[in-house]
Amino acid sequence: MLISLIGLPAVGKSTVGRRLARRLGFAFADCDGLLEQRFQQRIRDFFETEGEQRFRDAESAMLEELAGAADTVIATGGGAVLRPANRELLRRRTLCVYLRAHPDALLTRLQRDTKRPLLQVADPAARLRELSDERDPLYREAAQLEVETRGKSLDMIVDTILRELPDRSASSGDHGQARP
Repeated sequence: MLISLIGLPAVGKSTVGRRLARRLGFAFADCDGLLEQRFQQRIRDFFETEGEQRFRDAESAMLEELAGAADTVIATGGGAVLRPANRELLRRRTLCVYLRAHPDALLTRLQRDTKRPLLQVADPAARLRELSDERDPLYREAAQLEVETRGKSLDMIVDTILRELPDRSASSGDHGQARP
């Protein structure tokens, strides 16, 4: 079984993903972390030198690579859903979980952030709201499960996901089958 986590920057995809993988006894793959290893530089630096389009190409290739794994939880980058092919891959080949949070709730986590290139702007709050408006329909299109994170502890979020998982003994490789 493959589980992918999608959502806005700082919603907790990596943190939730690590805990979920540990609880399931699965491997954990952080797409952005793996890309930084491959690039041998921070994503922010790659964005500056190579541009967003080259980053999105590498991100798509990484998602395709990770989609061939088994028993893995994948934390995607916040913009992975921008490409239709990525949304299709996530929907068809993983159990895709949208970790949903209002942008204002994420601002506290992002106050000192210098890592996320798309939020290094004069008004990060406005930019985060723009990203939410743009990406929310794309997250919803890709996801089979939506989990509201506001007011929930890490364990509560993980427990919610675990309750919604299909019976693992009956599951096969295509986790998009349950979705109309």
